[in-house]
Amino acid sequence: MMNEYEYALHCVLWGKWDELFTLMLKTEDDILKKQIEQFLHAYYYAVNQRDIIDYHDRLIHYLDYAIFVTEIHSLHV
Repeated sequence: MMNEYEYALHCVLWGKWDELFTLMLKTEDDILKKQIEQFLHAYYYAVNQRDIIDYHDRLIHYLDYAIFVTEIHSLHV
């Protein structure tokens, strides 16, 4: 079963913006919530495509970090 970070990554990679938005509303991780919010706002409203790419990359970077930390934490439990 996927944790919320893996699920968010799945949504981003497959362009499931509605599911990503729903995850944003449900998550208790404030950083994840903000990263998703900024990406979706840029995706729908940014004039410059570079802004969309930057927020996409930031979200992917955070998800990669969060997945890594979660895996490390689960090894020590």
